[in-house]
Order: sequence, then C-alpha cells, then structure tokens
Amino acid sequence: MQKNDGGIRGRIPEIIMTISPKKSLGQHFLADRNVAAKIVHAIEAERHDRVLEIGPGTGALTGLLVEKFDDVHVFEVDRRAVAVIEEAFPGVNIHPVSFLDVDLAAFARERGSRPFIVGNLPYFLTSPILFHVMDQGDQVSQAVFMIQREVAQRLVARPRTKEYGILSVQAQVLGRVELLFAVSRHVFRPPPNVESAVISWRPGNDRYPGSIADLPVPLNVFKNVVRTAFQQRRKRLSNALKSLFGSDFPDGFDAGRRAEELRPEEFVELAVHLYDSCRADGKRI
Repeated sequence: MQKNDGGIRGRIPEIIMTISPKKSLGQHFLADRNVAAKIVHAIEAERHDRVLEIGPGTGALTGLLVEKFDDVHVFEVDRRAVAVIEEAFPGVNIHPVSFLDVDLAAFARERGSRPFIVGNLPYFLTSPILFHVMDQGDQVSQAVFMIQREVAQRLVARPRTKEYGILSVQAQVLGRVELLFAVSRHVFRPPPNVESAVISWRPGNDRYPGSIADLPVPLNVFKNVVRTAFQQRRKRLSNALKSLFGSDFPDGFDAGRRAEELRPEEFVELAVHLYDSCRADGKRI
C-alpha cells in the first residue's frame, strides 16, 4: 500500500485549517495527535488485519492508521473530506457511502477474517452506528469508537441505574464493552457541547462466545423484547410486556419488576420463552 511520506505530522495541521466543519453532518474534527494515538493504540489488530474507519474527516486517525496497518478502508459522505483523504493518503481505500449501508459480512468474506472498526462518530449517528455494528457483531473483531460520554456510560451501565437501557442490554449480551478513557471537548474543532469518551466493544462473552451465533433465540425476537420493555421503563413488566406475553411469563419469573431491574441475560430468557411459546402455538412474532 502506498503511504504518504509526511504522515499525519506533515499534512493534517494544514488540512484542518482548510475545511470548515458542517453542522448538518455533526462534524467535530479531532485536532489532538495524542488522543488520536491513544485511540489507534486501543485497536487490538495486527498489521495485516483489515481496519475500517468511519468518518475520517480531516484524517487525524487515518494518518496513524496507515502507518500501523496495511489494509485501511474509510467511509466518508463529505466530498470535501474525501478529497482531503485522497490527496494526503493515496493508499487508503475510500468508500464515499454511509457506513450504515455497509454489509460487514461482505468485508469479512472478502478477506476471510473479521474487520476491526474505528471512528470518531458523529453524535447524531452514534446509536444507529452502534446498533448497526452490534447487529452484525459476529462479523466484527473489535470496534473502537469515540462517542459522547453519556452514551459510553449507558453502554457499560448496570441494572438499577438511570443509565441502564436498551444499549446496555444489547451491548452486554452480544459482547464485551469497556470504557477506555475520557476525552475533553477542547481537543475538537469546534469544541462540542458535551464531553466524549472512547469505548471498545468486542463480540462474544463467556455466556455467548459467538455473539449472535450463540444467542439461543433469533436476534429480532430478543431485540423486540428489550425494546418493548424499555419503552415503558417505569411500568412493571406485567404491563410493559403485556402486548407480547399477556400473562404468560416463565414460571417463577417476577413480572412485578421494571425493565431496569433485570440483568441482561434475563431479557434473553424472556425472549426464549416468548419464542418457544409462539412456535408451540403456531404464532408469528
């Protein structure tokens, strides 16, 4: 792969000054090399592994990625940024499409190995991107994302906390999530109104090593149970899940609890019960 001899040190400071962040795209360009280096260091990939970057912007991460990895792909919808990356890093594989339209399984099949994903995510697309990655979790090796700190706290939240919700349950059931470090708003141009954090998510855990592949129920059924429960999180599950279960909860299950009181694996148990009951009755979910 062709590399830019100047690297990030020679090109990015000049480039950053020539592109104005677009509010419509939620752009806040990372302008601190030390933070960029910490993010890239958190990617547990080898030089030959495929790395996908979401929204490279002015290339603060891209420059370090091409120095460390031989197969870097970037996904960018801003034509100005595409031009920047093309000029500064001609060896990078550029995809001028939304990452939300990417079939991760295709990238995995092409190389015969699951890609690593990294990005400074646009705040308004954080949740959709997280769900997009987790929904294809068995096609991913690791995701390292810089996101708003409150979303990072939701990902690692435990039951009986206000941060605990749909993101917490899905991230923890399908994989292992870790909050790596906080990031000040002052390392961005322009500074956002919120603080940020960097997280790592890997598919699979002790209970479901293969992530989605080992989930004992179709993913859509599990997600439907979690989503329905938290849509009315202040209600008892006997009411919040009545549209799905009626009064047919598993034997011994305390339906007087609220969604925020359940452990992540209990949502899987509920989904399995619902799925089995519907199949036995010949119903579609």
